[in-house]
Amino acid sequence: MPTRQHLANAIRVLSMDAVQKANSGHPGAPMGMADIAEVLWNDFLKHNPQNPEWADRDRFILSNGHGSMLIYSLLHLTGYAVSIEDLQQFRQLHSNTPGHPERGYTPGVETTTGPLGQGIANAVGFALAEKVLAAQFNREDHDVVDHFTYCFLGDGCMMEGVSHEACSLAGTLGLGKLIAFYDDNGISIDGHVEGWFTDDTAKRFEAYGWQVIRAVDGHDAVEIKTAIETARAEKQKPTLIITKTVIGFGSPNKQGSHDCHGSPLGLEEVALVRKTLNWEYEPFVVPTDVYEGWDAKAKGAAAEKSWGEKFAAYKAAHPELAAEFDRRVIKGELPAEFAAKAQALIAETQAKGEKIASRKASQNTIAAFVEWLPEILGGSADLAGSNLTLVKKSKGVEAGDASGNYVYYGVREFGMSAIMNGVSAHGGFIPYGATFLMFQQYAANAVRMSALMKLRNVFVYTHDSIGQGEDGPTHQPIEVLGTLRLTPNLETWRPADSTESVVAWKSAVERKDGPAALVFSRQNLDFFARSEAQVADIAKGGYVLVDSVGEPELILIATGSEVGVTVKAAEALKAKGKNVRVVSMPSTSVYDQQDAAYKESVLPSNVTARVAVETAHADYWYKYVGFDGRIVGMTTFGESAPGNKLLEHFGFTVDNIVATAEELLED
Repeated sequence: MPTRQHLANAIRVLSMDAVQKANSGHPGAPMGMADIAEVLWNDFLKHNPQNPEWADRDRFILSNGHGSMLIYSLLHLTGYAVSIEDLQQFRQLHSNTPGHPERGYTPGVETTTGPLGQGIANAVGFALAEKVLAAQFNREDHDVVDHFTYCFLGDGCMMEGVSHEACSLAGTLGLGKLIAFYDDNGISIDGHVEGWFTDDTAKRFEAYGWQVIRAVDGHDAVEIKTAIETARAEKQKPTLIITKTVIGFGSPNKQGSHDCHGSPLGLEEVALVRKTLNWEYEPFVVPTDVYEGWDAKAKGAAAEKSWGEKFAAYKAAHPELAAEFDRRVIKGELPAEFAAKAQALIAETQAKGEKIASRKASQNTIAAFVEWLPEILGGSADLAGSNLTLVKKSKGVEAGDASGNYVYYGVREFGMSAIMNGVSAHGGFIPYGATFLMFQQYAANAVRMSALMKLRNVFVYTHDSIGQGEDGPTHQPIEVLGTLRLTPNLETWRPADSTESVVAWKSAVERKDGPAALVFSRQNLDFFARSEAQVADIAKGGYVLVDSVGEPELILIATGSEVGVTVKAAEALKAKGKNVRVVSMPSTSVYDQQDAAYKESVLPSNVTARVAVETAHADYWYKYVGFDGRIVGMTTFGESAPGNKLLEHFGFTVDNIVATAEELLED
């Protein structure tokens, strides 16, 4: 049987060889953390390589995702569908071993990491999901939700602000099954971190309410094992294990320096590593006894079988709960009756015809959806009273009672969004989280990561324009809508009234392959009469709200709060004999996905006289109006004044829209 050191050396050699072959990558972290990984994966991690999606597996998150060859080596060695040929294709086009771990590419990779700090924030989300699921489903003598979240992170993750936001909340919520390993090697890309990172990390995490295990020798298996046992024994607090390691361990000339952080070691140094580690095998050759020492397939299958027996007993004792667990957690399906109920709510809302703020319409929708969807896990970044995200059935998640459906995230927009990514990736929940649209920029990278991972998240943004008024340009988003719309795989909705708001929520919840950004107004909005066909067309992202007689000579396109003034402008133009169509386009990305025939029916290509109206940056709309079209939009920051005064000041009036349209038609 190989020694623990020899098993860990397999990680080191595979990692340095893959980086060398690709001539790109980060060998230092995998070589430095190999001993920690060996103890964790061989002695503690509950997983089944033959079923990476097993519901009650432990989750492993590599927050320092640049060290991706660490997790790829682990997955290969323990028996996942990651072959030696896959390792040889590290960082190559369409391989399942990309430069950073990517969810959906590689079996066994739980979340996409790379932007530092977000992995540990995701890990907080995974641990939060486990705690809430356990509180909702476990019953006496039936712990069907019982797993740990383990996370590796480095100095870069500790320096990123999002780690502060997420780890602070993790301590407050008492996430006792979250165990993080801090790779305290003192090195980052620029060199020794003592010149720019001198925090007392242990005190920082103790202040958050974490258990901290200090100064563990990251190359001593006994110390590592003892630390993990201590961490697992603490049920009320998350644990940070501070491991002292040597980056690039085994490289005689480069270990302990930034030279091995983000570059291949070089062929000569690779050969020296082999001698230093007594590894006598060619690149990408692993001896049989090492494979046998790592193989987790039999142990994993036995663990899953044991859980299956436990779940069968749970099902016998609590059949309704078991059925709900199967639907929510194992299959990830919505209730069979959801679509019909949501459609009925849309019809009811249209019939009611309320002239309310779209944020209020959103709250009304949440109130209905929470009754039908116990998997909803809401929250707001300390703006619930403004975002209107709390409803009668909302119950806060607390350290002592995690059975609720609402997280008070505090003023942590980035942390909230990254935690939501972990919750969604875990499974069993549809998270929503809210803030002002302007503050989405704090969280932009987490929203981008959600879209990249194709996660079902609902990002709720209110106070969406200069119309929110007196708070002024610091709080008035101009460029944010464009940024959201330009993010691949993110569906952005800006509803014009209460009916469009319900449709937006339904679309977001039903979508399985990516997140949605729902953008709502502070101020009350007009309501619009529609036929059944028009109501159905809302879900297509853009539709004819007010039509012309026959083919239009002019098309006005608007979204959100500007649809009302645009309809009034159309009425004024019609009174002057103009043949005008109004298109409401609540979601440009959804509209763009429609077939050519539908889009031609809404925006006929031969009608080139077009005006777009939106209180956001004007440049986005040339895609729809053409270079010869006109845009009533924003090109500057806003001002501080009552919202109605600002709308008039910046030209969002009937008179200005009419004048703009007439000038276009005269050209």
